Formats: sequence, C-alpha cells, structure tokens
Amino acid sequence: MSTNFDVIVIGGGPGGYIAAIRAAQLGLSVACIDEWKNDKGGPAPGGTCTNVGCIPSKALLQSSEHFDHAAHGFAEHGIEVKGLKLNLAQMLGRKDTVVKQNNDGILYLFKKNKVTFFHGRGAFVKADADGYEISATGKNTETLKGKHIILATGSNPRALPQVPFDEELILSNTGALAIDAVPKKLGVIGAGVIGLEMGSVWRRLGAEVTILEALPAFLGAVDHQIAAEAQKLFAKQGLTVELGVKIGEIKAGKAVSVHYTDAAGKDHEAQFDRLIVSIGRVPNTIGLQPEAVGLALDERGFIAVDDHCRSNLPNVWAVGDVVRGPMLAHKAEEEGVAVAERIAGKHGHVNFNTIPWVIYTSPEIAWVGKNEQQLQAEGVAYNAGTFPFMANGRARALGDTSGMVKFLADARTDEILGVHIVGPMASELIAEAVVAMEFRASAEDIARICHAHPSLSEATKEAALAVDKRALNF
Repeated sequence: MSTNFDVIVIGGGPGGYIAAIRAAQLGLSVACIDEWKNDKGGPAPGGTCTNVGCIPSKALLQSSEHFDHAAHGFAEHGIEVKGLKLNLAQMLGRKDTVVKQNNDGILYLFKKNKVTFFHGRGAFVKADADGYEISATGKNTETLKGKHIILATGSNPRALPQVPFDEELILSNTGALAIDAVPKKLGVIGAGVIGLEMGSVWRRLGAEVTILEALPAFLGAVDHQIAAEAQKLFAKQGLTVELGVKIGEIKAGKAVSVHYTDAAGKDHEAQFDRLIVSIGRVPNTIGLQPEAVGLALDERGFIAVDDHCRSNLPNVWAVGDVVRGPMLAHKAEEEGVAVAERIAGKHGHVNFNTIPWVIYTSPEIAWVGKNEQQLQAEGVAYNAGTFPFMANGRARALGDTSGMVKFLADARTDEILGVHIVGPMASELIAEAVVAMEFRASAEDIARICHAHPSLSEATKEAALAVDKRALNF
C-alpha cells in the first residue's frame, strides 16, 4: 500500500469525507484518517454528525414524533390507538441502525472513489520540502506523506466550568442520544439547536422538560417574529423555557440539583433526573500536534484560515467546525468541496450568505440570509411579506397549520435578502429560498413561479406575493 499521497485528509466527518471524495474524483491520490469507533471497535466514519449529531438526533426526532402523533394526533384522523406503549430500546436500536448504515455508506464511497482509509488518529510529525509527514495511529501507527493536508477535525461539546460530562447524569449531545429510560424530569442548559431538539425528543416521550437559557431573548439569532411564534408554539406543547437565567452550583448524586437565578433575580434550586448541557462547541485539535509544524491557531483555539480555508502553512487547509464560521455539517461539506477543487486548480465556491440554518423541532425552524433585526441595524430599507400555514390547504390536510413563511426583500431592487420559516417541513422548503438567493432573485421572481397545488411550497409563493401586498389566499 502506498503511503505517499497528493492529499491527506485528517477527519472523516462531513467536511473531511466529502473533501476526500471530491479530491479523488478530480484525479488526486487521497488518504483519509479518522478515529471514530463503533461499539465493536471498528471504523465509524462520519464524525460527530453521523455518530452523535445530525443523523441519530433526526432518527430520534422522527421516532418520537411518531409516538407523539400516535398518542395525541391520530384520533383526529379517525385512527384509534389503544394500549400505546413505548419500546425505548427498540427506538434507540433503530437510531443505531441508521447510524451504522451511514458509516457503512461512507466506507463504500471511499472504496468506490479509491480513497485510502486509515482508522486512527492523524497528527503532524514534521514538514519538509516534499510535503508533510503525518502519523495515523490506530491498532498500529503508520507514517504517511502528503503534498496537501486538509484538516477536518471537527468540534467537541463545551462543558460548564467545574461540571464535566459523565454521560450518565451530566450529558453532552452524546449522552442525550442514549438515555436508557425516559427521565421524569429532564433539565437542559442552553436553548440552542441541540437543547431544543433533544428537549423536544424527550418531552414527546413523556419527560417533563425545563430549558434554562442565559440569554434574555429566545433564539436571538433568529428573526424576532419567527422566534416569537416558535416560543409560543413550544410553550403550548409543554416545553418550559426560562430565559435570562444565571447558572450557579450544580451537584450530581442520585439526581442533579441545579442552583440558578432567574431573570427577576430570584434564586431557585431545581432537581432533575438527568441534565443535558448544550452551551456550544469548541474546535477539536486534540492530538493534532500543530506545534510540530508551526500551524497557527487563533485566540479561541480554531485553526486560523483565510477566506479560502488556507492556513498559515503552505498547502495546509482546514474546513468545518475547526475553523471560523457556523458549525454546520453542510457548511463543512461546501468548504471541503471548495478546497479539493482549489487544490486541483479549479475555483471552489462557498457563499456564507446563502448557507441555510435549520432547527429540527416540531414545528421546524429554518432560515437563510438576513433577519429583520440585522437589516434594521444596518439601515437597509426592506419590505416584508408573511403568509401563515393556517391558510395553506396542504397544511390543513396534514393537520399541521402552525407557523408561517416570511420574506424580506430590498425596498429598492426587490432582491431577496432573507427568508424565514417556522412550520411543517421548513427544512425542505428553505432550499427554494437558497437557490433564489444564490441567483440573486427578487421576491417577484418567486411570486411569478408556478407552485404545485396543494403543496406547502405554495406558502412560499404567497409570502413572496405578500411582499407586494398581494397575497391571494390570505
């Protein structure tokens, strides 16, 4: 087996495995090093996203939504369910099966595209005129040589000071996906994407969920109108969210006690069976040995890169969670493709302004581009148009009319500046907005496009029409 490669990718998550495959498609010899292990010690490429993030969380969100519908929604459709029971072991087993299918799929893609895979931890050894020496340490240590290095080492969950994760009582996203019994009382610190999604899963399955958020506003990065609508809908579901709290002492014994001060300054002590801590993530450079070659990290521990994902070292690139920008799997994929193409002499493309965001709660929340707060702060004149799903025929047929679609367009040119959705299948509907914005379309362009009837996407067209105050069905 050759140990000399045009490109060595360290990390097999969305940014890394996609970069490796694209580089191989472009005719380069490629190796990918990844250390994730399955429960049998075998390779499990796909990174946090596939193993303990995007994929397993969506599997549990889907399963828990089915359970919730069977308990509370089927009767409306004339479907009577008696003796409904939760088989949590089966549900978690299905989640694990979905994860393994994705792991195996990536290994198949490596083989198909002639990417050489090494199961272990990648680290810099030294640099010379011919490239970089990289160690791949697994059951054995192999030394590889690469002309170009792509770092895609991802991120790790951020723990509270003095409160380490034990994944039994104090849980990161990893532990939150593997709770073996539905807790009676579940605490969540952090009302971001992970906190809301995991809180939603366990609430649907029967837990009493309380989310404690330090910020004074709910989903402050989301358009204020969309966030307010989402907060109202979550409260109706029974998801308790306390804002503006200050977390104090946390003690773990048979249960977890959390001392905190609420927004009014009142002290509380809450008791939870389990506590999920979801206060963000930190870049993962553990064991990479950047000092061996002089790789620069910034003040927050991210690998320092320019707009093209180049590090301070020649032919060393970095993508995904380990560099600046949003920690999103699809952002990592786009950067991985762009870097592979730049290495091959092509012109890679990543537009940060058209990267969509999604929170996979029910209802889903999705957005792309600027929100109203940002446009107001920047002094941009804009027109807004909204359309509620309660006026959409397909949403009525689905039995889910919560939420709305919102368009923001430049007041002078009508160019779409942002699209924000809370409601059914928002994660799929947002793609039309991404395409439109990438081609700098106007709200009128979307308003003039024929959308199938009945479909949820008609709400997108109606919101675009509403920018010009001529919605047809509301």
